[in-house]
Amino acid sequence: MPLRITSAPVSGIKKRKQLSQSRPHASPFSSHARRKATVRSPGGVKSDDAGDDLDPLPDLGVSRHICESAPVDNVVAALQHIRGNMFEELPARAGLNSTQIAQVLNFRRSLPPLVSVAHVHTLIDAPTKVEREIMALVFSGRIRRLIVPGRGNDAAGLGDCLVLTEEWEKLVRDSALDSQLKEKFLGVLSRIRNTSALPGTAFSPPEYIALVRAGFVVSSSTLAKGSSSVPSLPNLPPTASPVVPASRSGSSSQQNDIDPASHSRFQAGTLFLSLPNTGPYLKLLGAGRDHLLVLLNKSKYGEAPLYLLRDRWDGTIESNKSFSAAKRARGEYSGLLPGKTKKWKELYGMSFRWIVEEAIGAGLIEIFDTGSVGPGVRCL
Repeated sequence: MPLRITSAPVSGIKKRKQLSQSRPHASPFSSHARRKATVRSPGGVKSDDAGDDLDPLPDLGVSRHICESAPVDNVVAALQHIRGNMFEELPARAGLNSTQIAQVLNFRRSLPPLVSVAHVHTLIDAPTKVEREIMALVFSGRIRRLIVPGRGNDAAGLGDCLVLTEEWEKLVRDSALDSQLKEKFLGVLSRIRNTSALPGTAFSPPEYIALVRAGFVVSSSTLAKGSSSVPSLPNLPPTASPVVPASRSGSSSQQNDIDPASHSRFQAGTLFLSLPNTGPYLKLLGAGRDHLLVLLNKSKYGEAPLYLLRDRWDGTIESNKSFSAAKRARGEYSGLLPGKTKKWKELYGMSFRWIVEEAIGAGLIEIFDTGSVGPGVRCL
C-alpha cells in the first residue's frame, strides 16, 4: 500500500506552538501616578488624616466665623465667656478613675481667673473700641490689667492679662492671709488701678513675705537690682523697704523660698502684683498652643479644615453615635476613651474652640473661608 503523503511539509506550514505564559497587556492607567485612598466624611467631603496628599485649600479671604459666632458684645461679657468655656465637661465614659477625676477638677479650680487681652480681641474684632473699653474699665475699677514680667507683652506673649476685680478680691478674702493684711492689701489695690507694680514702701518686710508666699506678689530680677523707677502711690504710710530675692516671674512654685536675711542687700525693690498659680496657668496655656500647632503642621501645607483639626484635637475617641454604640455592644473597638488622649491627660480637657480663639489672638494661626469645606485654619 503506497505511503500517503500530504502537502503540509512541502508547503512549509508548521503548527504554531502554544506559549506557556501569555504576555501581559499594558494598562491604559499605568502612566498615572498612584494616590492614597481617601475617605469621604458623612457630609460628602474628602478627608485624609495625614493631610500629605491634600491640595492647598481654596482661600476666599479672612473668615469672621469666630467673632460672628461668639455670644459677646463687650469686654466684661467676653471675660466671663472665656472664663466659663476654657474646659469641656467630663464625658460620661471618660476612662478616668475617681482619683484622676479629682485631680482634673482640683487643677481647674486652682487656676487663676486670668484672660489674655489677645483672646478678648479675637472675640470682639474691633481693636480701637476694645482698648478704649479696657482702659475705661480699668480706671473705673471694674477690671484689673495684670502684666507678668518675662512672659512677653506682645500678642504672642503670655504676660498681658485681664481680671475682673470682684474675682481678684474673692481670691484675697478666701486666702490664708491675716485679716488685717487682707484689708490693707485690698486698700492698696484700690489705689493702683492702672499699674501692676508695687513700690518697696507699700508693705513691711514680713507683710511682703506673706504676700509672696500666698502668690499675690512676685519680685522682678530686673527691677530689683538697683532700679530707681519705683511707682508712687497716694496716701500710703512709709514703712521699711522690703526686699525679696529675685525669682522666676510668674511662677508660683518658687515663691516659697524667701530668706529674710537677704533683705539687707536691697534698698528699694520693685515688686509686681500676681495671682496664685499663675505659673501653672501660663504653662498650660503654652502647652495648648504648642499642641495645636503640632496637629496643624501634620498637614502638608500647614493648613487644614477646621472640622479636621477638631477631630485631631479630640483624638480617636468613642462617640455617642449609633454605629459606635453598636460596636461597643458587640465588644468591638469603637475608639479610645477620652482619658487616654493628650487632651485630657495633659491639657485637662481644654476646649478646642477656646484654644483656637487663643491662638488666633496671639497671631499664631489664622482662619479663612474655603467656600467648600467650611472654615480653614493656617499656621502663620
